[in-house]
Amino acid sequence: MIRPGTLADAEALGRLHVRSWQAAYADIFPDDFLAGLDPIARSQAFRTGIERGEVPLVAVEEGDVAGFCWSGKSRDNDWGEIYAIYVDPAYWGRGHGASLITEAEGVMRADGYEKALLWVLAENRQARRFYERMDWVLGRPIRLEEIGGVQVTEVRYEKNLRATI
Repeated sequence: MIRPGTLADAEALGRLHVRSWQAAYADIFPDDFLAGLDPIARSQAFRTGIERGEVPLVAVEEGDVAGFCWSGKSRDNDWGEIYAIYVDPAYWGRGHGASLITEAEGVMRADGYEKALLWVLAENRQARRFYERMDWVLGRPIRLEEIGGVQVTEVRYEKNLRATI
């Protein structure tokens, strides 16, 4: 089931976000950086966002928060953007990611966006395969970021939301 996130979800979302990073990025970031991620700080970031009206979509399985997707207006242009999508590693392979991104695409389409984008670490092959299965296409721009003391390359994926009605 996919539903809007609430303040009551903030703690679970913070823990989920940290576990997801620790599993998905184990081969990209140093162990000490990943071990130092703070679920309490992440929970507070979710609380703050939800209080501002930036509500993530939440996947729920048997009462547990299994994943989330945060989307809205692009920070780069007038498109929609998937800011973050993560599924708890305990729930990987159960279709929550596909359900979340499909729902987020529908929300962005309903908000009037014809196109959407997302950024993903170039080295995150699992995520890139997922986006490609969901009909997202590798775009041209790349950007360099420093995260956890590591210089990483992010690549942009794009989707024509009108083509998927």
